[in-house]
Amino acid sequence: MSDTIFAAASGEGLCAISVIRVSGPDADPALRALCSPHAMPQPRYAALRRIRHPDTGALLDQSLVLRFSAPASFTGEDCFELHIHGGRAVTAGVLEALGRCPGLRPAQPGEFTRRAFLNGKLDLTEAEGLADLIEANTVAQRDQALALAGGQLRGRAEQWRSDIMSVKAQVEADIDFSDEADVPSDVASDLIDRIDLLCNDMEKALSEGRRGEILRRGFTVVLAGAPNAGKSSLMNALVRRDIAIVSSIPGTTRDLIEASLDLEGLPVTLVDTAGLRDAGDEIELEGIKRARARAEAADLVLWLSAPGEDEITVELPQSPILKILSKSDLRTADSAPEQMLRLSARTGEGVDALLKAIAERARRALRPEEPALMTRQRHRQGLADAVSALRRIVSGMPIEVAAEELRIAARSLGSIIGLVSAEDVLGEIFGRFCIGK
Repeated sequence: MSDTIFAAASGEGLCAISVIRVSGPDADPALRALCSPHAMPQPRYAALRRIRHPDTGALLDQSLVLRFSAPASFTGEDCFELHIHGGRAVTAGVLEALGRCPGLRPAQPGEFTRRAFLNGKLDLTEAEGLADLIEANTVAQRDQALALAGGQLRGRAEQWRSDIMSVKAQVEADIDFSDEADVPSDVASDLIDRIDLLCNDMEKALSEGRRGEILRRGFTVVLAGAPNAGKSSLMNALVRRDIAIVSSIPGTTRDLIEASLDLEGLPVTLVDTAGLRDAGDEIELEGIKRARARAEAADLVLWLSAPGEDEITVELPQSPILKILSKSDLRTADSAPEQMLRLSARTGEGVDALLKAIAERARRALRPEEPALMTRQRHRQGLADAVSALRRIVSGMPIEVAAEELRIAARSLGSIIGLVSAEDVLGEIFGRFCIGK
């Protein structure tokens, strides 16, 4: 990390203020070159400075400058931020000037946060929480991201790991400091009890399933049914704009069409799909294949049946299903079972009731009032690996082998917070961040 990096930390396009962030050992010399002949701002105090090109001395802008000295900064390095006017020409001019400063280069995606992690300013889960916070579109996503960024998972993982290391120390003491003839051949029963309690606590956390991951990506609702069942019309009615083509010709929808909704603070992803049938041309059959795959992976399937299609002739997906009688304006009041939701995209009948039903299903699945502990598959995998190692000890084994299983469990928990992480894992995590983060 000998380079000094810079990037725009705010969004692109016209805006009142654009923030440019710089971090690294050459940050102070670069700021001195930009602000010359004015004095360097004091650390952690905002100062108004004229920003000039370091080569030509041309005035680029008048900026609010914030300077942070290592290690009291987000990255743990010398840093500064320029709060400049948000015009494209101003931003481009300042970025070009920074590129002329010795030792400076443009930042890679997530590089600021990666440096913060490597410098011990935050762990992997807190970094992932920051990424989720930036991408949060709903209240529930925001709350979950804040819990992760605030160290909720880190605290639990560190406590579990500490308990495991305590047991491991006792096991190794029994091995190392007993008379050779008296070395126990099996793990003592009191240690087994401690390990069993640890397993129960960790398995309780695993029992929450994938709700944290589902909340991050959105509760997925797939609209499925036969051709001309009214799926595209319903899609347009739910999102309140025309995003899907509506036609009386069967097989009009061939590819997946997605839209995001915020239902009572919960993220919901709607997916319109091709009508399911056993006929069609090559392109339509590919669309049907994709529709079936997406329906099988959905959190909820809205199965639409139009008049004359009350008998379902195709295999239903295994996902949770809410059956809907579509085009209710073309039905008589007693022409369908009462337990099924009647809906008309043309008149609006049943649309609000359907949105409420979707929100209720999403709320039961996500339980947003209690932010999930784990929000990624790698979190669950690390915890599951630790539990597996501990359960092998409980099942019975020589004490020497138990010490190795305890080491494996501790390492698995350490991988969650970044105590042990391969370079490719770090690249995958931080590569998903925006440039200026």
